[in-house]
Amino acid sequence: MASTPQARRSNTRERIQQTALDLFVSRGYDKTSLREIAEELGVTKAALYYHFKTKEDILTALSDQLGEPVDALIAWGLGQPPTLETKRELLRRYSAVLKDAAPLYRILQENQASLRELAIGERLRERVVSVSRLVQAGDAPLTTQLRLASALLTVHYGALDLDAVQGDPEEKRSVLLDIALELLESAAPVG
Repeated sequence: MASTPQARRSNTRERIQQTALDLFVSRGYDKTSLREIAEELGVTKAALYYHFKTKEDILTALSDQLGEPVDALIAWGLGQPPTLETKRELLRRYSAVLKDAAPLYRILQENQASLRELAIGERLRERVVSVSRLVQAGDAPLTTQLRLASALLTVHYGALDLDAVQGDPEEKRSVLLDIALELLESAAPVG
């Protein structure tokens, strides 16, 4: 069965996004050009322009795709009471979401200066702040609020920068989630 032109375009866009993501992670956003992305794909720069006019367009498409689960998590969290169990579930879900979105967050983290002015940088900050507000929701003393913030940072940081720690990435993610949940428990009673 022959693929439709729309399916081929979609597949090409996905290949472009994956290739760009790999190059942005390995070389850095600033040090990767559209020409290099096209060369890596084995297509002309004009063919690449058909799908994306700029590197920012590619990064925005990646952010939209990889950010959808974070947006869904935020929407879920907004409909929940600020209980300890809700916060546990937020941390579990956020850890799972970061597993797939970690390369994008890493690009944004490592290229803050150049991406600061782009809309994608602001959107990422909004997502992180929204998740943070959900985890810290409720009226609690400062010590509790800081333990909640530390729990979230443990999950978030672990997705971004644990290359120097030996071990399987999934095992490290799981251990960090356990540590974050311990921090959360130490903040109880919450909400």
